[in-house]
Amino acid sequence: MRQALAGKVIVIDAGHQLGNHNFPAEINRPVPAGGFSKPCNTTGTATNGGYAEATFAWQVTLRLKAKLQKAGATVVLTRKSNREDRWGPCVDVRGRAGNARNADLKISIHGDGSLASGAHGFHVIYPSDRAPWTDDIHEPSRRLAQVTKDSLVRKGFSVATYIAGGDGLDERSDLGTLNLSDVPVVMLEAGNMRDRGDAAVMSSATGQATYARALARAVRTFLR
Repeated sequence: MRQALAGKVIVIDAGHQLGNHNFPAEINRPVPAGGFSKPCNTTGTATNGGYAEATFAWQVTLRLKAKLQKAGATVVLTRKSNREDRWGPCVDVRGRAGNARNADLKISIHGDGSLASGAHGFHVIYPSDRAPWTDDIHEPSRRLAQVTKDSLVRKGFSVATYIAGGDGLDERSDLGTLNLSDVPVVMLEAGNMRDRGDAAVMSSATGQATYARALARAVRTFLR
C-alpha cells in the first residue's frame, strides 16, 4: 500500500517540558529569538486540576508521531521525554529544529492558560512576514495555519473566543520557535486549559487522539 508521506520529514515540537519548573535558572536565561532575546523556556500552564500543558503536548505528540510514521514520514521530535528531572530545550533550539534536515514542516503543540471569563477554544499561530527571519516562510506557514484550523474545525473543535480576532488564526512576530525556523511552521494553542470544557477534552485520551487525527490530516492536506 502506498504511504502518502513517504520521503517527508515532519518536526513535532511538544511545548515545554514537565520539569521546567524545577530548573528556574536554566529556563530563565536569555537566548536568541529572532533579532532579540527571550527566556529559554517557561513552565507552561495546567488545568485547574493540575494536568500539565507539557503532558498534554507530549501525549498528542506521541499519537501524532505514530500516525505520521504509519503514513511513511520521518518524524523529528524536539524533546524525547516528559519528565520532572528534565528541562528544555530552549526556544532557539526548538526554532531551529528541522532546518538542517530540510524538514517539510513543523508543528508546535501547546495549550493556553487564559483566566478570562468564558475563554475557550483553539487558535493557530503563524509567523509574520519579517525579513530576514520569516519572510521566506510566511506564506507557506500561513497556509499551514489555515489547513490546521480547518482540520480541527472538521473534527469538532471550536476556534478561540478570546484571542486572534475570533477567527482562530494569529500572526505573531515575537516567538523564537517560529522566528528561527527555515521551514513552514505553526504553533497550535489547542484550547484553554483553564476552561472546564476544554480541560476535560485536553486531558482525556479520546480528546488527545482526536487532536492527533486532526493534525495528521492537516499535514497530509498541506503536503499534497
